[in-house]
Amino acid sequence: MSNLDFVAIGDITTDAFIQLDSGAHISKDQKDREQLCVNFGDKIEYENITVVKAVGNSPNAATSAKRLGLNTGLVTHVGDDENGSDTIKHLQKEGVSTEFVTIQKGQKTNYHFVLRHGAERTILIKHYKYDYKLPIFEDAPSWIYFSSVGSDSLPYHHEIANFVKNNPATKLAFQPGTFQINLGYEPLKDLYSVTNIFFCNKQEAQKILKTDTQDMLTLLGEFRKLGPNIVIITDGPNGAYAQDSEGSWSMPMYPDPAPPVDRTGAGDSFSSTVVAMLALGMSLPEALMRGPINSMSVVQHIGAQKGLLSRDALEELLTNAPTGYQINSLI
Repeated sequence: MSNLDFVAIGDITTDAFIQLDSGAHISKDQKDREQLCVNFGDKIEYENITVVKAVGNSPNAATSAKRLGLNTGLVTHVGDDENGSDTIKHLQKEGVSTEFVTIQKGQKTNYHFVLRHGAERTILIKHYKYDYKLPIFEDAPSWIYFSSVGSDSLPYHHEIANFVKNNPATKLAFQPGTFQINLGYEPLKDLYSVTNIFFCNKQEAQKILKTDTQDMLTLLGEFRKLGPNIVIITDGPNGAYAQDSEGSWSMPMYPDPAPPVDRTGAGDSFSSTVVAMLALGMSLPEALMRGPINSMSVVQHIGAQKGLLSRDALEELLTNAPTGYQINSLI
């Protein structure tokens, strides 16, 4: 398949959601951070388990963009096991191109365990080692969306940065995963320099920039100095903040119609929706108004993809948005 609008790059996994409400409790540490607690030696009876195939930051983004009307593909790796085969079939069912999915012989496919307590969760992750290599694209995609990969992938980042540099018609969206956040800026400065739009949350921004500032305009501005044309930083219930060369904005959350069921994938749905809307020709403020709507829908379901909206459903919710749901200029 050629002429892809949106190619997501990143690891894929199966998520097994394990509900632990009756066998665990929430505590807080000295810094007021919530912790999921169980007693050693106890037999913990779980409430239920839900298995969700073909997820992860980049697969979620590819599926989101496809449902919003873009021609999408995924660059990822799976093992030569049953889980890998099922993963590919799930992507194909969603209409995401699998021509760039590599089946690595002798390796397993990623499988994560999501320990749920209420709507919150802790994820036990395992990134198997894959031979990361960028495929040869018959036609350079309009957008590349790059997110979480394994810790043995640093050269892969430089390869992607070089591709974008040599293909200026391709725009790069970068939503760093844990490994990339822990690396900080310096090892990835070539990637930042060619990034069109960058996403992270407030705590991640502080960690990457090595600062404790709480001022959003400062955080946004400091990231733009690193290279990205557009920077978007989320701040939980306070919504999202964005800056480009034209201005700075804040965008509130779209009100939940009911208490959230599971917050997994909320960030992926927000960022991928913003990128998809930009790819469809919208301005940044227009795209920002649509991102939180998909997040609201996703958290009403278990797993990162079940609640992803079609373009028509998203636009209907925007048309019927409650009073107060509007973008605000910060300058």
